[in-house]
Amino acid sequence: MHSKSRDKVHTTRQVGGFTLIELIVVIIVLSILAATALPRFANLQVQARVAKLNAALGAVKGAASLAKATCLAQTPQCTGTVPMEGVNVTMVNTYPTADAAGIITAAGLVVGPASPDGYNIQGGGAAAGTPLTIMVLGNDSPNCSFTYTSPISASQAPVYGLLVTSGC
Repeated sequence: MHSKSRDKVHTTRQVGGFTLIELIVVIIVLSILAATALPRFANLQVQARVAKLNAALGAVKGAASLAKATCLAQTPQCTGTVPMEGVNVTMVNTYPTADAAGIITAAGLVVGPASPDGYNIQGGGAAAGTPLTIMVLGNDSPNCSFTYTSPISASQAPVYGLLVTSGC
């Protein structure tokens, strides 16, 4: 005779899933990865703003040189405006004025608090020797900037301020 225990079919059921310890280990690993990647991501934003600031400085320097060359090529020499790319750029002492109608137009920058280019300006004016601050929008705009000062006399060049990157 067979015993009942021999007739029983033993079935084992496997349960799928993760243990609590496995889940905790995965969470710890993801936390470590996030902690190391986050500062690098934040630093990329700073580097991007500094690069944008350098690009604006290059555009302003190039535009000032082109405007001066255009002015000197005119006969008689320019006095009030110079046409650049179909737009009149206001001039003072053979260089663009330190305002939106001058160097900003010559450089082709779009400025304002909601600028799609991400630039804003502060100060400036049409008079000789006037400083204009060009800022990159973002973290701390006044501390992510440089200045363009129109020349004081016809024998001088504009002055480009040092890049201020402490707020980029």
